[in-house]
Amino acid sequence: MRTTILVIEDEEKILEFIRRGLTFEGYQVETALDGKQGLDIARESIPDLVVLDWMLPGLDGLEVCQRLRAASDVPILMLTAKDAVADRVEGLDAGADDYLVKPFDFDELLARIRALLRRAQPQGAEILTFSDLKLDTGTHQAFRGDIAIDLTAKEYELLELFLNNPRQVLTRDIIFDRVWGYDFGGESNIIEVYVRYLRQKTESEGQPRLLHTVRGVGYVLREAE
Repeated sequence: MRTTILVIEDEEKILEFIRRGLTFEGYQVETALDGKQGLDIARESIPDLVVLDWMLPGLDGLEVCQRLRAASDVPILMLTAKDAVADRVEGLDAGADDYLVKPFDFDELLARIRALLRRAQPQGAEILTFSDLKLDTGTHQAFRGDIAIDLTAKEYELLELFLNNPRQVLTRDIIFDRVWGYDFGGESNIIEVYVRYLRQKTESEGQPRLLHTVRGVGYVLREAE
């Protein structure tokens, strides 16, 4: 069976450009011009991936993203003209797996789609542990001792990366590549933002810090000194 991609985009020229390109690459493509139509199609056809524009009539892309994420784990690639870091964080927090700023190169769109589809392939579940921190890769549940930690999709990916590389200093470039799949820009503070989120959640009951900053290099998961 061919991989099905749902494209939700209200600009018809862009929609047709994406549809034709993806069809040429061998994907089965379904399209929608607004958020409600896109949600209806997603519920009926259950696509393998959704390409979602942020600025949509009626239900905007952020709301559509939240509703899609509440119902499934379908990979979501958000398209938008919004390029501020705060906007990207908002989109990722809403459940998007990746973010591409307009105007974009079609080859980059294809690369992002391939990367998301690879990530979505089922993997064997395991329990990752470090100190009293645990992460179930099957259920995506995290715990600090007996305290459950609620994680967004990107927080989960970042924590999983650290737990797979304990006591190793991870540079910003490595984190960008492994978690976001591309660079937000040399001056972006997206990593700092998400490390802060993880620290707040993993230290909520006064537990000792496990995520440490290595100034000028990156971050490391290790015991407190």
